[in-house]
Amino acid sequence: MNEDVKFIIDTAKEAMENALKHLEKQLVNIRAGKASPAMLSSVMVDYYGTQTPLNQVANVNTPDGRTISVQPWEKSMIQEIERGIMLANLGFNPMNNGESVIINVPPLTEERRRELAKQAKGETEDAKVGIRNARKEANQDIKKVDDISEDLQNNAELDIQELTDKYIHRIDEIFANKEKEIMTV
Repeated sequence: MNEDVKFIIDTAKEAMENALKHLEKQLVNIRAGKASPAMLSSVMVDYYGTQTPLNQVANVNTPDGRTISVQPWEKSMIQEIERGIMLANLGFNPMNNGESVIINVPPLTEERRRELAKQAKGETEDAKVGIRNARKEANQDIKKVDDISEDLQNNAELDIQELTDKYIHRIDEIFANKEKEIMTV
């Protein structure tokens, strides 16, 4: 296989892999009713004038399926942690007991579950668009390669289509699992 064509296919595969990884990161942030430290991954805290990720100023864990516990490394940070959680607008109501911040994760209503499934579907569609864009760019790049036979060009386009189908299938599987997780009470 022509080196240029191999490079184009590898680049397309990398772009598709990145779209898949991005989707997985986005879906972690969509909560499915069970408490998880990842739910607070977007929370930033004012640490002596600098916006710092919550996990760099406190220990975040889940003692049970409905509770998130945030144990600050400095007790003086409790107020800032509470404020950061409120500002992140995640729908949580943090409570502090003087030692740590406790968040009770409310069970999801049927309506909220549907909204979250719809949000997950939107993220899935975005990932598919990313994969299709990678396919389109790769096919355009292959057409620009000089000294390539028509057969080689067609084979490369078929390889790219196979990659596209494989990644779209993986995205559909990831979405099906996430949707099942969200809709399970």
